[in-house]
Amino acid sequence: MATVREGKKAILMVVDVQVGVMKDAWDAPRIVENVARTVERARTHGVPVVWVQHSDDQLPKDTPEWQWVPELVPADGETRVFKSFNSSFEETPLETELAQLGASHIVLAGAATNWCIRATAYAALDRGYDLTLVKDAHTTETMRLDDGTTIEAADVVRELNIAMTWLEYPGRKNSTATADEVDFTATDNAAR
Repeated sequence: MATVREGKKAILMVVDVQVGVMKDAWDAPRIVENVARTVERARTHGVPVVWVQHSDDQLPKDTPEWQWVPELVPADGETRVFKSFNSSFEETPLETELAQLGASHIVLAGAATNWCIRATAYAALDRGYDLTLVKDAHTTETMRLDDGTTIEAADVVRELNIAMTWLEYPGRKNSTATADEVDFTATDNAAR
């Protein structure tokens, strides 16, 4: 069993809302707007924002496609983590950064739902964090499989939102909330 994190200190984790990731993503303008609104709400309530940015052969570091979408700009002093695997935890300093922030609850938004968001959500729960998936602030692309089958992006998003309400982990809480419903005031780090 994972070590369950003590306390009620939340962070907002924004994963891979990068130009190259979002260019063909389902409903990208609305999702980016919801992520931006969630970032602003977190900042208003004194909740740290952690920015996780992916690079690989298809998304080389420091290229225009690798950059954050123009609507999202990490503020000075906000934590940035660079990754090359789907899970934001794999071979990154994320756990150390979260420990320094005293985080026990991760509010998660970003892309791509079926890869990096799913992997990061499960990894967070496996490591003992409570998790809230911002259900209207994550997206992916429609998948066209070799056999001609199409899996619509909206269905992938819906499925992960459902999974995050039905999963059960001992001693941890997981849920979903919209960008406007995330309750940053219920955390130990909320601005007073």
